[in-house]
Amino acid sequence: MKYYDLPKTDLKVSEIALGCMRIADKSIEEVEELVKTALDCGINFFDHADIYGGGKSEELFGQVLEKHPEYREKMIIQTKCAIVPGKRYDFSKEYIMNAVNGSLERLHTDHVEILLLHRPDALCDPQEVAEAFDELYESGKVKYFGVSNHTPGQIALLQKYTKYPIIINQLQLSIVHSVMIDSGMNMNMKEEFAIDKDGGVLDYCRLNDITIQAWSIVQASWAEGTFLNHPDYKKLNNVLDDLAKKYNVTPATIATAWILRHPAHIQAITGTTSPKHLIETAEAANIELTRQEWYDLYLASGKPLP
Repeated sequence: MKYYDLPKTDLKVSEIALGCMRIADKSIEEVEELVKTALDCGINFFDHADIYGGGKSEELFGQVLEKHPEYREKMIIQTKCAIVPGKRYDFSKEYIMNAVNGSLERLHTDHVEILLLHRPDALCDPQEVAEAFDELYESGKVKYFGVSNHTPGQIALLQKYTKYPIIINQLQLSIVHSVMIDSGMNMNMKEEFAIDKDGGVLDYCRLNDITIQAWSIVQASWAEGTFLNHPDYKKLNNVLDDLAKKYNVTPATIATAWILRHPAHIQAITGTTSPKHLIETAEAANIELTRQEWYDLYLASGKPLP
């Protein structure tokens, strides 16, 4: 596994993180095996959210930590809050404070290294958010703060009022869902790929030392699911298969390596619950695709070069 210093922090993080959204329906023994496998692979970063499994994902993970307290010092734990499923997004101080306290209780820990605001709240009062961040930091419950799915303007607004740097923006990114890359590649063109849908978030984050975390790294879309072995992405899968044979890994490993090849030092979050697949994905940290291989995959997904 490869590691890098997370900008604006004292944290050294693995290039690949384990996303824990899907562990809610697993047994404690299965989650225990998955966590051990991650640590054995050198993965030290674990991503949670209060809504994953209605809190069950954090609860199961916390049971593993209760059983293996020695794991905690090897981990960087991140959780997210602000989504009230089907009802609203909520950046109120009361909600943030209650959400973090609930996460800490479920995770059986007295702090998390990082808290992210999950999706933008249209009624966000940045001064209220700043108050919540102040109390969480000063109480030792959260060390660092970030966001998920935020535009540059939304980040800048929060940063104007918070004394703590926004260190992460978690965004959807895969070979197929590469919106933040497409618009830059097609600037000044009339085609659909030239439409800037995110305010230049990729360059903004790079300019401001905000680490991008990629989620849904092998997903085409919510409707289609994964692009791996998907009949609508035959050309892409052919290229993935060829590169997988060349590097003696799986296509999923190559898809992850495509994200890691970008010079923005994007952290890839894998959501697998299979120890076997986790080991395969972790191999991506040992592969550096050539520039042409990166572009071959990009073009095979149906993207143009202007």
